[in-house]
Amino acid sequence: MPAPATTSRPTRPQRRSRSAVPAVRFGLLLVGALAALAPFYYMVVGALQEQRDASPLGLLPRPGNLTLANFAEINASVDLLRSLLNSVVMTAGVVGCTLVFGLLVGYALAVLSFRGQGLVFALVLLVQAIPFQLLMVPLYVMVVRYFGLADTYTGMVLPFAINSVAVLIFRQYFVQIPRDVFDAARLDGAGELRILRSIAVPLVRPAVLTAMLVTFIGPWNEFLWPFLITKQPDMQPLAVSLANFSQTNGILLQNPVGAVLAGACVLAVPVVLLFVLFQRQFTSADLGSSVKG
Repeated sequence: MPAPATTSRPTRPQRRSRSAVPAVRFGLLLVGALAALAPFYYMVVGALQEQRDASPLGLLPRPGNLTLANFAEINASVDLLRSLLNSVVMTAGVVGCTLVFGLLVGYALAVLSFRGQGLVFALVLLVQAIPFQLLMVPLYVMVVRYFGLADTYTGMVLPFAINSVAVLIFRQYFVQIPRDVFDAARLDGAGELRILRSIAVPLVRPAVLTAMLVTFIGPWNEFLWPFLITKQPDMQPLAVSLANFSQTNGILLQNPVGAVLAGACVLAVPVVLLFVLFQRQFTSADLGSSVKG
């Protein structure tokens, strides 16, 4: 009879090497995370410094050098509330237009069949390869000179009303929904808009939340286009107001750099809050749960 096969047990050095791999991976991920968070940490610490400390020790939050006066000083110089309101209006307009047009175009490309469908999808992909900077001059001439929308919220929102990235996100999610869902709704007499609103959108809720967050970050931090189209200080979003910040109106700031960093903290807070609120929702939906097997 053949001898029973025996399994060799790993030796002690092998066990040590295997246990060391997760530790090395964790260490590398930790270093990468700290490197990514370092600019945000410096922004917060710098915003709270009463006297700017550019030395390496300035990275440590010393209790004797901490203050909230920088937030009050930047507010007195650029009117943070008004600038925040401009940023909110611009961002809300862009996000709203992106969701409406993105859902409509993504649904049409994924579910409907029409002549030229492949060409439209190819154009959507082509837009991804064209930098926005190449279109800025013709857009500026069209929006400002032809439409007369300078220093208006419409002029700030219009170039970003349709986001090709959101269109691709919605299309890819709609493609994953079984066609039986749409066919059953059509047999019940539902129109395409009713199907989109009552069936398709609830099934792709993770895509809606992802598109909202991705779209929110862009216009909220957008600087170049609002800088070109807004000349009145009371119409400028916060990013432009901080870029145009200067010691005016006889206000002598004790720590100008700290004041600018304080404004940057205010600009970053909504993005962080939005991610914290919605990060658990970024999970794949069970798209096939509505179809009986």
